[in-house]
Amino acid sequence: MNQKKKLDRRDEETQERVLHQIPPVYDSSSRILILGSFPSVKSREGCFFYHHPQNRFWKVVAGVLQAPVPGTVEEKRAFLLEHGIALWDVIASCRIEGSSDSSIRDAAPNDLNRILQAAPIREIFVNGGTAAAMYKRCCQKLTGREAVRLPSTSPANAAWSLERLLETWSIIGNYL
Repeated sequence: MNQKKKLDRRDEETQERVLHQIPPVYDSSSRILILGSFPSVKSREGCFFYHHPQNRFWKVVAGVLQAPVPGTVEEKRAFLLEHGIALWDVIASCRIEGSSDSSIRDAAPNDLNRILQAAPIREIFVNGGTAAAMYKRCCQKLTGREAVRLPSTSPANAAWSLERLLETWSIIGNYL
Protein backbone atom coordinates (compact mmCIF):
# COMPACT_ATOMS: atom_id res chain seq x y z
CA MET A 1 0.00 0.00 0.00
CA ASN A 2 1.47 3.34 -0.97
CA GLN A 3 1.87 6.30 1.40
CA LYS A 4 -1.08 8.26 -0.12
CA LYS A 5 -3.52 5.37 0.40
CA LYS A 6 -2.30 4.93 3.98
CA LEU A 7 -2.92 8.63 4.66
CA ASP A 8 -6.36 8.52 3.00
CA ARG A 9 -7.36 5.51 5.08
CA ARG A 10 -6.13 7.24 8.26
CA ASP A 11 -8.11 10.37 7.30
CA GLU A 12 -11.27 8.31 6.89
CA GLU A 13 -10.75 6.75 10.31
CA THR A 14 -10.46 10.17 12.01
CA GLN A 15 -13.20 11.89 10.03
CA GLU A 16 -16.75 11.66 11.21
CA ARG A 17 -19.56 11.25 8.66
CA VAL A 18 -21.82 14.24 9.19
CA LEU A 19 -25.32 14.81 7.85
CA HIS A 20 -26.53 18.27 6.88
CA GLN A 21 -29.30 19.04 9.38
CA ILE A 22 -30.15 22.64 8.42
CA PRO A 23 -33.13 22.91 6.07
CA PRO A 24 -32.86 25.19 3.04
CA VAL A 25 -34.35 28.66 3.16
CA TYR A 26 -36.51 29.52 0.13
CA ASP A 27 -40.05 30.25 -0.97
CA SER A 28 -41.90 30.75 -4.24
CA SER A 29 -40.51 34.31 -4.48
CA SER A 30 -36.82 33.38 -4.27
CA ARG A 31 -34.91 34.76 -7.26
CA ILE A 32 -31.34 33.73 -6.49
CA LEU A 33 -29.86 30.68 -4.82
CA ILE A 34 -26.66 31.03 -2.80
CA LEU A 35 -24.88 27.80 -1.96
CA GLY A 36 -22.14 27.15 0.54
CA SER A 37 -20.20 23.92 0.72
CA PHE A 38 -21.18 22.40 4.09
CA PRO A 39 -22.07 23.99 7.46
CA SER A 40 -19.22 24.80 9.82
CA VAL A 41 -19.15 23.40 13.34
CA LYS A 42 -20.57 26.72 14.63
CA SER A 43 -23.35 26.63 12.04
CA ARG A 44 -24.19 23.03 12.92
CA GLU A 45 -24.27 23.98 16.62
CA GLY A 46 -26.42 27.06 15.93
CA CYS A 47 -28.63 25.19 13.45
CA PHE A 48 -28.33 27.94 10.84
CA PHE A 49 -26.10 29.09 8.01
CA TYR A 50 -23.01 31.22 8.55
CA HIS A 51 -23.39 31.16 12.32
CA HIS A 52 -19.71 31.75 13.10
CA PRO A 53 -19.43 35.38 14.28
CA GLN A 54 -16.30 35.94 12.17
CA ASN A 55 -17.93 34.80 8.92
CA ARG A 56 -18.70 37.86 6.82
CA PHE A 57 -21.65 36.44 4.88
CA TRP A 58 -24.36 38.43 6.67
CA LYS A 59 -22.34 41.67 6.59
CA VAL A 60 -21.65 41.24 2.89
CA VAL A 61 -25.19 40.41 1.79
CA ALA A 62 -26.69 43.14 4.01
CA GLY A 63 -24.09 45.59 2.69
CA VAL A 64 -24.86 44.75 -0.93
CA LEU A 65 -28.58 45.24 -0.25
CA GLN A 66 -27.96 48.34 1.88
CA ALA A 67 -29.91 46.81 4.74
CA PRO A 68 -29.22 46.34 8.45
CA VAL A 69 -27.30 43.17 9.30
CA PRO A 70 -29.77 40.63 10.72
CA GLY A 71 -28.90 39.24 14.15
CA THR A 72 -31.07 36.32 15.19
CA VAL A 73 -31.80 33.18 13.20
CA GLU A 74 -35.40 34.37 12.76
CA GLU A 75 -34.19 37.77 11.49
CA LYS A 76 -31.77 36.10 9.10
CA ARG A 77 -34.44 33.79 7.69
CA ALA A 78 -36.87 36.71 7.24
CA PHE A 79 -34.11 38.83 5.67
CA LEU A 80 -33.38 36.16 3.05
CA LEU A 81 -37.02 35.63 2.14
CA GLU A 82 -37.79 39.37 2.08
CA HIS A 83 -34.98 39.92 -0.41
CA GLY A 84 -35.71 36.92 -2.67
CA ILE A 85 -32.68 34.89 -1.60
CA ALA A 86 -32.68 31.12 -1.28
CA LEU A 87 -29.85 29.67 0.80
CA TRP A 88 -28.53 26.15 1.21
CA ASP A 89 -25.37 24.09 0.79
CA VAL A 90 -24.13 21.85 -2.00
CA ILE A 91 -23.31 18.91 0.29
CA ALA A 92 -25.92 16.79 2.09
CA SER A 93 -23.42 14.61 3.94
CA CYS A 94 -19.69 14.03 4.03
CA ARG A 95 -16.72 13.08 6.11
CA ILE A 96 -15.16 16.20 7.57
CA GLU A 97 -12.73 17.25 10.28
CA GLY A 98 -14.20 20.19 12.18
CA SER A 99 -15.05 22.97 9.74
CA SER A 100 -12.21 22.41 7.28
CA ASP A 101 -13.46 22.41 3.68
CA SER A 102 -10.13 20.93 2.61
CA SER A 103 -10.84 17.85 4.74
CA ILE A 104 -14.20 17.06 3.07
CA ARG A 105 -14.31 13.52 1.72
CA ASP A 106 -17.01 11.20 0.42
CA ALA A 107 -19.49 14.04 -0.24
CA ALA A 108 -23.08 13.39 -1.25
CA PRO A 109 -24.99 16.32 -2.82
CA ASN A 110 -28.21 17.95 -1.70
CA ASP A 111 -31.16 17.74 -4.12
CA LEU A 112 -31.16 21.33 -5.37
CA ASN A 113 -33.97 20.66 -7.83
CA ARG A 114 -36.51 20.92 -5.02
CA ILE A 115 -35.65 24.63 -4.80
CA LEU A 116 -35.27 25.13 -8.56
CA GLN A 117 -38.71 23.62 -9.18
CA ALA A 118 -40.41 25.65 -6.43
CA ALA A 119 -38.94 29.09 -7.14
CA PRO A 120 -38.09 31.23 -10.19
CA ILE A 121 -34.34 31.15 -9.53
CA ARG A 122 -32.62 33.51 -11.96
CA GLU A 123 -29.06 32.67 -10.97
CA ILE A 124 -27.12 30.27 -8.75
CA PHE A 125 -24.14 31.60 -6.80
CA VAL A 126 -21.58 29.59 -4.86
CA ASN A 127 -19.73 30.95 -1.85
CA GLY A 128 -16.07 30.01 -2.33
CA GLY A 129 -13.90 27.53 -4.14
CA THR A 130 -14.99 24.33 -2.41
CA ALA A 131 -18.66 25.08 -3.01
CA ALA A 132 -17.86 25.85 -6.66
CA ALA A 133 -15.89 22.64 -7.17
CA MET A 134 -18.46 20.47 -5.39
CA TYR A 135 -21.32 22.07 -7.32
CA LYS A 136 -19.59 21.49 -10.64
CA ARG A 137 -18.70 17.91 -9.78
CA CYS A 138 -21.90 16.82 -8.01
CA CYS A 139 -24.79 19.10 -8.99
CA GLN A 140 -24.33 20.83 -12.32
CA LYS A 141 -25.36 17.82 -14.42
CA LEU A 142 -28.42 17.29 -12.19
CA THR A 143 -29.58 20.90 -12.35
CA GLY A 144 -28.47 21.62 -15.89
CA ARG A 145 -27.28 25.04 -14.75
CA GLU A 146 -23.90 26.62 -14.17
CA ALA A 147 -23.17 28.58 -11.00
CA VAL A 148 -21.34 31.86 -10.52
CA ARG A 149 -18.41 31.53 -8.15
CA LEU A 150 -18.05 34.29 -5.56
CA PRO A 151 -15.12 34.66 -3.15
CA SER A 152 -15.60 32.96 0.18
CA THR A 153 -16.91 35.02 3.08
CA SER A 154 -15.11 32.70 5.50
CA PRO A 155 -12.67 34.26 7.97
CA ALA A 156 -10.10 31.84 6.50
CA ASN A 157 -10.24 33.93 3.32
CA ALA A 158 -8.31 36.78 4.92
CA ALA A 159 -6.87 37.89 1.57
CA TRP A 160 -10.26 39.40 0.76
CA SER A 161 -11.20 42.52 2.70
CA LEU A 162 -14.82 43.27 3.49
CA GLU A 163 -14.69 46.07 0.91
CA ARG A 164 -13.45 43.71 -1.84
CA LEU A 165 -16.09 41.15 -0.92
CA LEU A 166 -18.83 43.79 -1.09
CA GLU A 167 -17.64 44.93 -4.51
CA THR A 168 -17.54 41.42 -5.96
CA TRP A 169 -20.70 40.17 -4.27
CA SER A 170 -22.63 43.20 -5.56
CA ILE A 171 -23.42 41.11 -8.66
CA ILE A 172 -26.20 39.38 -6.72
CA GLY A 173 -28.16 42.64 -6.78
CA ASN A 174 -28.50 42.36 -10.57
CA TYR A 175 -30.75 39.31 -10.13
CA LEU A 176 -32.94 40.46 -7.24
